Amino acid sequence: MTKHTPRIGFPVQILSRPDLKSHDTRRWSSDPHLRISLQYLREIFDYLSEADINMYRLAAGLVPYATHPDLPQFHSQIEECTSELAETGRVARERDIRLSFHPGQFIVLNAPDDDLASRSAADIEVQANVLESMGLDDNAVVVVHIGGVYNNKVEAIKRFAARYSQLSQTAQRRLVVENDDQRFGVDDVLVLHDLVGIRVVFDAHHHLCFNPSGLDPQDAVNLCLETWQGWEAHPKIHFSSPRTDWGFRYGSENGRQSPNWRSHAEFIDPFQFIQFYQSIIEVAPDVMLEAKAKDIAVRQLKRDLQSYAPDLADLFVINEEMVLTKDKA
Repeated sequence: MTKHTPRIGFPVQILSRPDLKSHDTRRWSSDPHLRISLQYLREIFDYLSEADINMYRLAAGLVPYATHPDLPQFHSQIEECTSELAETGRVARERDIRLSFHPGQFIVLNAPDDDLASRSAADIEVQANVLESMGLDDNAVVVVHIGGVYNNKVEAIKRFAARYSQLSQTAQRRLVVENDDQRFGVDDVLVLHDLVGIRVVFDAHHHLCFNPSGLDPQDAVNLCLETWQGWEAHPKIHFSSPRTDWGFRYGSENGRQSPNWRSHAEFIDPFQFIQFYQSIIEVAPDVMLEAKAKDIAVRQLKRDLQSYAPDLADLFVINEEMVLTKDKA
């Protein structure tokens, strides 16, 4: 079995602690700043340590208005926070917290519109520079989707590759790509990997939703994990369970609306997770849980692993005292 101790994390918002802010969200007229966001982040680090969680996705807006074309006064925040970023990175390394970014849906590097692609590249550069300024290793990445198909998937992938080659070396090293649930499956992101060497994050839920080539899930995840070979970093994957409950809507059949299987459930189906992770236990990748219950879902899954898969609980070195207390809603 692998000697790596895998991590489990969640994105951005701390649902069990609404007093903790993920970043400075004030409007531009109130002079928001990365310095304030980093203060909030240090408080989040304290919570993560208390909760025995050592993987976290940073808010995409950590650096407010960093690339806004009409607000140049915000463009030098990273340079203004050199010492604060270095200290924040030191704390993250000391506590073994793996950090990442995931830009929002409007970051489309392969857009035919050069202006949109340029703005997207600028946002990627900012997020990569934050991780670089923190002094983090290659485990700290910026995760993106390929983008839009624009009526020609082959050209869309080539356009991403061309735009990728125009990024700084820092951004190229930090950028990774994941399969999505409607447009670009695992086969597609592997083509992009072959073109430019970019690492691939396997999203298990997305693969279930979009797998037009019928690629076996075990083969799919293994191929994605192999793209991390040769890097001084450990593979990471995304995992979530589909939302299965029926919604209710006036005018739908019997007043009920069928589930949208692409939607993320609030929590993780522990039996689905256990079966999946056992198949890749030799690599033991780090896992970003994309459950809507965020940190509460992480803590619930850890409790479930203790109950239903003690071997995985041991692998993740779960601190029983940290997770036995029932989380407050």
